Amino acid sequence: MRIDKYLKVSRLIKRRTLAKDVTENERILVNGKVVKPSYQLKIGDLISIIYGTKTITVMVKSLEPSIKKEDATNLYEFVSEKNNEEGL
Repeated sequence: MRIDKYLKVSRLIKRRTLAKDVTENERILVNGKVVKPSYQLKIGDLISIIYGTKTITVMVKSLEPSIKKEDATNLYEFVSEKNNEEGL
């Protein structure tokens, strides 16, 4: 499954177009590498999402093409969250 679709289906990002834009702006890392929106995910991949001042990392557990809102968290496992403190 493409990373942009996965982010939308898993509800980590609300809209697929937004997921595509965020990925194109190099704010999504898979296994520590910047990826394009067309990147094909595999089970076990680590996705890091940079949200402003924090980075959230999740591990892909399932690649269901569609899922109910209540079950969306079953697609991934939360790994870590860290603050990005950048000194200017």
